[in-house]
Amino acid sequence: MVMDYMLSEEEQMIVETARTIALEKMKPLREYYDEKEEFPWDIVKEFAKADLFATYIPEEYGGFGKGVMGLVLVVEELCKVDGAISLSLAATALGAFPILIAGNEEQKKKYLPDIALGKKIAAFGLTESGAGSDATGMTTTAIKDGDYYILNGAKCFITNGGDAETYTIFAKTNHSRGARGISCFILEKGDIGFSFGKKEKKMGIKASSTRELIFNNCKIHRCRLLGREGQGLMIAQTTLDNSRPGVAAQALGIATGALNEAVNYARKRVQFGQPIASFQAIQHMLAEMATEIEAARALLYASARMIDSGKVKRTSKESAMAKLFCSEVAMKVTINAVQIFGGYGYTKEYPVEKMMRDAKITTLYEGTSQIQKNEIALNLIKEYVTKSKL
Repeated sequence: MVMDYMLSEEEQMIVETARTIALEKMKPLREYYDEKEEFPWDIVKEFAKADLFATYIPEEYGGFGKGVMGLVLVVEELCKVDGAISLSLAATALGAFPILIAGNEEQKKKYLPDIALGKKIAAFGLTESGAGSDATGMTTTAIKDGDYYILNGAKCFITNGGDAETYTIFAKTNHSRGARGISCFILEKGDIGFSFGKKEKKMGIKASSTRELIFNNCKIHRCRLLGREGQGLMIAQTTLDNSRPGVAAQALGIATGALNEAVNYARKRVQFGQPIASFQAIQHMLAEMATEIEAARALLYASARMIDSGKVKRTSKESAMAKLFCSEVAMKVTINAVQIFGGYGYTKEYPVEKMMRDAKITTLYEGTSQIQKNEIALNLIKEYVTKSKL
């Protein structure tokens, strides 16, 4: 039982739909996909049938127009059962946000309706082997050639890589301009010169594909440029402002799922003639887990509402706060859940060991916890500088 966050009737329906899919379709297969490390296409089809991909897409492009809050609610609910399978949906949102943010009407009408229907999933290509936290260090280039751009380079650790049909890719169009020389493009699976490298073997989120993207004289028409040349970094930053709450929701969902498992186990597991839930040490652990989860949920929902309100131009600080706090809570909660299960928690007989493995990535991708702290501090200092001038 969580606090009442005054969700609208439509938002509550979104939660209930996602919960049904998670319990009926995902839960029976989560162990299979973790073991086989296969992309969950059959579950993706269920997401599409239930219109879950449409949640955050504006109505004029075939969606429900529920914004970041709608996305957060879906991802959180799905991740209570499995934090990996749900990434097919969450990472598609990440790949779609640059189109939502900077796409012209023609681009939005071409790509967003298929994403809303779940016909095509998307991916976001920013990270490179030598340019992780420092995106300005990327070496992928897009050289203008008449009405076309020629892309060369590679991206790594791309979620949905190889399985997605639509990609938003960042490349340097002007080396001399530094951060202002980065641009964003829409690529499609099957573009000549666009191929996929190795699929990563990971500690967690094994049902999610993580691949290298390779561009070898990949020629695309200028109509695939998002916004204007040089706006790429701004598009990437604004995308992350919108998408980081999605990672926070993933972390929150995993943490909530782990707490549910821990409470149920503690009530049934008998030691010294009584359920371990009667021991104060266990009670205190559960109390801390539940309190931190609820605090994380309040912060996350507030940040999502703030983004959707459109009242603030940039929400970098708030998005970073939500991701930082939710992901760190997820790690603490899942580790404690394993501890409550004892030796059984370290085995695959129970799902908490998987939840712990899946939780770790939320402190790493879309900016590590340390990068989130940098983002929060820099924006906080800017706010105080502005206030001091008033």
